[in-house]
Order: sequence, then C-alpha cells, then structure tokens
Amino acid sequence: MAKKILIVGGGYAGFYTAWKLEKLLRAGEAEVTIVDPLPYMAYLPFLPEVASGSIEPRHAVVARRRHLNRTANIAGKVTGISHATKTVTITPNVGEPFDFAYDQIVVTTGSVSRTFPIAGIADNAIGMKTIEEAVAVRDRLVGNFERAATLPKGSAERARLLTVTVVGGGFAGIETISELRSFTTALLRRYPEITFDETVFHLVEAMGRIMPEVSQETADWVVKDQTRRGVQIHLDTQLSSALDGKIELSTGETYESDLIVWTAGVMPRPFLRGTDLPIGPRGHVIGSPSLRITTEDGVPLEGAWTAGDTSQTPDISSTPGPGGFCVPNAQHAVRQGKLLAKNIVADLRGEGIAEYNHKNLGAVAGLGVNTGVFQSGKFALKGYFAWLAHRFYHGLAIPSWERKWRVFGGWVGHFFLGRDTVNIEAVQQPRAIFEEFASRPKA
Repeated sequence: MAKKILIVGGGYAGFYTAWKLEKLLRAGEAEVTIVDPLPYMAYLPFLPEVASGSIEPRHAVVARRRHLNRTANIAGKVTGISHATKTVTITPNVGEPFDFAYDQIVVTTGSVSRTFPIAGIADNAIGMKTIEEAVAVRDRLVGNFERAATLPKGSAERARLLTVTVVGGGFAGIETISELRSFTTALLRRYPEITFDETVFHLVEAMGRIMPEVSQETADWVVKDQTRRGVQIHLDTQLSSALDGKIELSTGETYESDLIVWTAGVMPRPFLRGTDLPIGPRGHVIGSPSLRITTEDGVPLEGAWTAGDTSQTPDISSTPGPGGFCVPNAQHAVRQGKLLAKNIVADLRGEGIAEYNHKNLGAVAGLGVNTGVFQSGKFALKGYFAWLAHRFYHGLAIPSWERKWRVFGGWVGHFFLGRDTVNIEAVQQPRAIFEEFASRPKA
C-alpha cells in the first residue's frame, strides 16, 4: 500500500518538500497531500518590492497546482493534530471539517506576525508577511498621495497622510521602509502638488542597532544612507501607542501617521500548542538536525517531521543562530525542505537519513532602486553592486523558471518604463460601484 504523506502548510518548506518528493518518489510508493488555505506559495523576500511597485504581485507568488503535478491539494486549514492516532482535522475553505489519516506528517505551517498589546496596533497597523499586505501597503501609499494632493499645505490631515511609520529594524523593516522611501521619491514626479519635505518616514527599533544579521559597520552605513534619504531612524525606542494613528514613542515624541507597517518579529501559528506534538517554550515544534520531530528529551516521533519557521531546529553549522537554533528565514526553509524530502524517502526505504548542516551564504538586502547591502563573513558590499547582487540572487532563488522569467522581465520593463505607479485601491471593495447603481426590488 502506498504511504500517505501529509504536508501541513504550503509555504517555502512545504512547497519545496512536495516539489522534491515528486522527483524522488517512485510510482505508487507514496501519496502526497498538501493542505493550505491559499493556492500559492509567496516568495516573501519580494514583498518590499511588491509594496514599492518594483515587482507585480502575481509574479511574487508560485501557483502550487501549476508546479506540483502529482501532489493532492486541499484548500483549507489543519485545525487539529493527533499524532497518537495519526489523524488531523482539516477545516476546508468551504464545507464541514473532516478527519484525515496519514502515515507521515510534515509540519511546515510557517509563521505569522508577532505583535505586542500596544494600543492601536491591532486596529490600525498592517504587517509585511503576506502578498495581500504588500499590495495593500502599495495601494494605501499611492491613495494617500491622491488624497493629500487635494488638501491645503500645512494641514494636519495632509501631514498625517504623508507620514509612514515602520516598526521593527530587522531585514524586513529596513527593506520595507527603504523601498517605500524610494517609491515615494519616484511618486513625487507625478505629484507636483507635494514636496519631498512633506513626505515623512519613521523607523522605530527597540534595540540599539538595526539588522543584527550584518556587521555593526554595515548597519551604521545603512542608517547613514537612509537618514540621508529622509528616513528618521529611532533606535533604543519603543512604540507606546498607535491609537487612532496617533504615534507615541517611549522617548516622548508624538506625531500622527496614516500608514503603520509592523515588522517587529514573527511567531509560529498558535494552534500548534493545542496539538499533541512536542512544543518548545516559544511555540515552535521541537525538531532535530535530521528534521524529525522529537520530544523534549530528544526522542524522535515516528513518521513526524518539521522544517522552516515553525520548527525549533538545532543549528549545528559552524556559525549557529541565536540560541543555537536556525533562524526563521528563506535560506533555511528552502534548504530544509529539500533535505526533508530526501530524508522522508530514505526513511520509507529503510535507508539512513542526513542532518541539516548548512553553509551560510551571507545576507543581502535591497534598500530601494540602485542601493543595497551584502554581507558574507567580514566581507561587505554596499551600494549599486550590492543591489545588483540582491536582485540577481533573489531573481534566481524564486522557484521555477516560469517565475524567474516573469520577475526578470518585469525588472527589464521597469528599467525602460519606470515603476508602475497605478493605484487600484478600490479593488479592496470591488462591488462598491456595482452596489451603488444596482436596481433593487421595491419594498
């Protein structure tokens, strides 16, 4: 009988596990099923460029049904896991929940934005963790330009609309605010009513430095570069309140901001704590270097695997991450997904499995058009060539040649035509105009 392999989550690690399994499994050896509420895998490093109009949103996602030809897709969420009975509860996008039995389970549910109970954040902020959020940020920014252009200069509402706040100074926060600042500078050519000085950008970071993945020297260069471009960077500063868009910082500074983007950390999906899987202190599924799920004492669970942001995987490389675990980033998720598929196949065939031991490729970040940073060990590259390295690396890293051609083709088009600044903010209420004029039966 073919073994049933269930992959919970279709992000990086889940997609690459399924993709690799299709290449490694023999005919009839196993049936692979992937459960995810969305039909695509989003390439998260491209989200800041999606928000800034440098990449079309559909080019930054990979349709699973196009590239996973022998994997069954279930549109829904796994809302319960009982590994003791090897069953999960699946709540489909449409229909009633049902149970699904498996032989091997792969838990790759990824992560979600981790927030703190700060007044106004839940009601006013937006994350930078999904393609939908990136599109909404882009449309809101351009929409705010349209609205501000009609208001008198010096008005409080105009200033509010033209003020952007990004919370979190890691890679996601720095790339987001840098791309938005670059995008705004390009928008000014289309909005002669608005001046550069009216556009205000704040980055709020609780630690004393940004981008801990790079050297202090490189981080300081980024601060100077972004400050020169008009970004106000607040280090050793916490956000105290964002109620009704009124920003209060721990330093006592206050101002109003219409667009608030939260990038201050991620966490595993909370539902995992309600399963019978071993969970670490921060909510991650406990894993081993071989990517098996293990108990707190290191005893492996038969037929259970994990990888990516949701896993607490020991980093046994020569340069381990904080706490001795693999940090939640795309490099680890992709590599772990590929190894996980090999280990599952080896386990099915009674062969030996390998441990995840990676070589750090370094860190690369885009800081707006024509500017970036690259760090590998003590070697650092800054400016235009680092930006080229960023685009070249991520352009090749997105799965499938079909996506690569679309991304590179878009960049070439923007080189000659400039970024697309069209605002389709109304797409968030697509029936508004139809409803306004639609005829209704008389009472």
